[in-house]
Amino acid sequence: MSAAIRLRDLTLGYDRHPAVHHLDGVIETGDLLAICGPNGAGKSTLLKAIAGALRPLGGAIERVGCKPRDIAYLPQAAEIDRSFPIDVFDMVSMGYWRQAGLFGGLGAARKQRIAEAIASVGLEGLEDRPIGTLSGGQMQRMLFARIIVQDAPVILLDEPLTALDTRTADDLIHLVESWRAQGRTVVAVLHDMDLVRRVFPRTLLLARERVAWCDTGEALSPANLARARQMVEAFDRQAEDCERAA
Repeated sequence: MSAAIRLRDLTLGYDRHPAVHHLDGVIETGDLLAICGPNGAGKSTLLKAIAGALRPLGGAIERVGCKPRDIAYLPQAAEIDRSFPIDVFDMVSMGYWRQAGLFGGLGAARKQRIAEAIASVGLEGLEDRPIGTLSGGQMQRMLFARIIVQDAPVILLDEPLTALDTRTADDLIHLVESWRAQGRTVVAVLHDMDLVRRVFPRTLLLARERVAWCDTGEALSPANLARARQMVEAFDRQAEDCERAA
């Protein structure tokens, strides 16, 4: 496989306080990669940086096999403003934003594609429903439909299955598996280790630094998980970035 995204000595943080240190690694084209680690390990920070929403403090993210517009990013549910006055159809149609522009027309073919995406995630008949009235599971199904419409070769998912009922989680997992079968690159931040072991062949175990990046069984070994917990607990949250400290 060829590289889709390459991380070179990557350091990330906020207000010059580091959250991820000196990370090297390659996300291959067609990868199904889980990012795991304790709370505070920098998982969501890394995903935001790969999506282009956060600039590195140091090092680089090389999007070798894709451009920023080729990346679909699903943030955590808590980051979605459910009070925004928009219905399901219009929210899903935002998947076409980079292709059609803010004021671009959809056309009959795109409207049909939106309707098909909504139906494929089990929300047919809810096209006119305001998003603020959706349940948590319906909200996540809608956001997955938006990713379907976006049709991106690289998909980033930040805790996509948190607090979902079993049926919704299973449906969305099947969708993730279908994306991999289509040759797309899927990277997901997840906490359910059993799910990761069952579905994701490769895992990055992160604890602000790389603990392991390899086959999932090896990455999530008891020794690696214990080491990750120790590294996060020992981390100084007030430390300055490496360049200034040096």
